[in-house]
Amino acid sequence: MVNSNQAHGKSNAKIILIGEHAVVYGQPAIALPLTTVNVKVTVEDAETESTINSSYFTGKLVDFPVSGIKHLINYLIDKNEIENPLSITIKSDLPAERGMGSSAAVAVALIRAFYTYLGKPLTKTRLLNLANISEKDTHKNPSGLDAATCASEQPIWMVRNQELKTFPIKTHGYLVIADSGIKGKTSQAIAVVKEHLMHNPDETQKLISDLGQLAFNAKDALASDDIEKLGEIFNAAQEILRQLGVSCAQLDDLIALSLENGSLGSKLTGGGKGGCFICLTKSIGDASGLSQALLDAGATQTWIEPLLKEDIHE
Repeated sequence: MVNSNQAHGKSNAKIILIGEHAVVYGQPAIALPLTTVNVKVTVEDAETESTINSSYFTGKLVDFPVSGIKHLINYLIDKNEIENPLSITIKSDLPAERGMGSSAAVAVALIRAFYTYLGKPLTKTRLLNLANISEKDTHKNPSGLDAATCASEQPIWMVRNQELKTFPIKTHGYLVIADSGIKGKTSQAIAVVKEHLMHNPDETQKLISDLGQLAFNAKDALASDDIEKLGEIFNAAQEILRQLGVSCAQLDDLIALSLENGSLGSKLTGGGKGGCFICLTKSIGDASGLSQALLDAGATQTWIEPLLKEDIHE
């Protein structure tokens, strides 16, 4: 029997800390959950028909335009033989199409809310398999990285065709994640790298290998509380990404400004050609000051995330 009470589910955003683009060619990448940037879903009984209430759509479930999430909801209803109508509320802090895992985060929070509503246990494997239902509709061939990171509280180490692994970090510091205001162009950026590989294979392959080595170095820096080293790694990675042609003038300008305003290291995150970038700072005060400087310079939104979750309430 289903519960008539409200049931809640929660997930978080994610960013690629390092390794974007190189991961396509077999190099490692690190993804970081942003536990201060959340999606919250509420599932409860409705009186007449199933409805969705969210910032981008409010109305009947049958009219919901986001096919991946709609597919997942209908699957959960059918598979669990839920016959009564439901009211589903989605509250998200995440912007769409900014490389922060928006669709995966909604899926993870939704599944958690449904399983709480049903009073059923939910294993990590089942959660990620279910999230893959909507992610396949959204991304066609998802790596699973978005859903795994949105469901995690620890960073994730990823190498293509290998099992995703979490690892602990010891570095005190704060990330400022900033939205450049330009929609990222992932497919265009991937095509640019492919073109570089065709025309300058040796040079491009070396850049990709160097990015891979920087991911290993970043993992070591995170494990040894070496924030200055991590900042240097961010800057080196950004220079390679710029050489690969996946940055853009606006990102370059905002990143240069961040380095003049307290960032120890800054780089784009995700597909590139726009989207978000990340900046590393030592303290919450530095992060707040930098955040304001970036907003004043044209960034449309910023978030502050401690590297160590124990520093959230510093």
